[in-house]
Amino acid sequence: MNWKNGITDYKNYLRIERGLSDNTISNYARDLIKLVRFFEKHEIKNNPITITKEEIQKFIYEIAKEVQPRSQARIISGLKGFFNYLIFEDYRNDNPTDLIEPPKIGRKLPDTLSEEEIDRLIAAIDLGHPQGERNRAMLECLYACGLRVSELISLQLSDLYFDEGFISVTGKGDKQRFVPISTHTQKFINLYRNEIRVHSAPKPEFSNTLFLNRRGRQLTRAMLFTIIKDLAVKAGIQKTISPHTFRHSFATHLLQNGADLRSIQQMLGHESITTTEIYMHIDRSQLSDVLHKFHPRSKEN
Repeated sequence: MNWKNGITDYKNYLRIERGLSDNTISNYARDLIKLVRFFEKHEIKNNPITITKEEIQKFIYEIAKEVQPRSQARIISGLKGFFNYLIFEDYRNDNPTDLIEPPKIGRKLPDTLSEEEIDRLIAAIDLGHPQGERNRAMLECLYACGLRVSELISLQLSDLYFDEGFISVTGKGDKQRFVPISTHTQKFINLYRNEIRVHSAPKPEFSNTLFLNRRGRQLTRAMLFTIIKDLAVKAGIQKTISPHTFRHSFATHLLQNGADLRSIQQMLGHESITTTEIYMHIDRSQLSDVLHKFHPRSKEN
């Protein structure tokens, strides 16, 4: 087995057996290609089956000079997964990354916007612009439903179940979930859909796509990033924000207002509750109030 065939087979495994998204698979493949280029540069001839721990370690030392600890940890995790796959397929008996420890990193707390900052961003949208109503509907949907950027841009007209108060969302690994949507947000989506989108001419393959660009195609991730960054400048918001900031804010504001973590997990589409628990940091300042209010030993006699 050479590296090219090994990476191709691994990508097929991730897609078919693991059900991972194209973006995730591309990231894994990109890190493996970095490893291959390092070996080519240093004229290391071993293939995926014969490569040793020492040779992997040399690569790790090299990337440690170039990337941050969080990226190092991701690359090491990806390499572990690749060699575990080779063991699973009986190509190898050992994993050369088993004794390689990732760097220690702290858990990064997500950036959030306040409710007032969300309002300022949306208010900065020029509704006189041809894409104004579309942009308002998208941002309202991002914030009200806690969607990932890929989930928003791939929303279909057939995913809208407004009579039932839900939308159908296709998340990571093509997993489907139903997310509740408020009548407030439905109003802005309907305004865009019924007053603006009906006058568009979508390309045949995008006839069911909800949010269209000026050429009748699905919006790109990069375009949504640009829209939000431009609005942040107009609204005078100094934070570095992205579409994902709306998702973080969605979860944080729900938690602050008393929603339980399990419900937030289901709406966000997190497989593990530990992923959702990152939002618990927001409630640190409220823990003392909760203790004094609800614990029997904290009540005054």
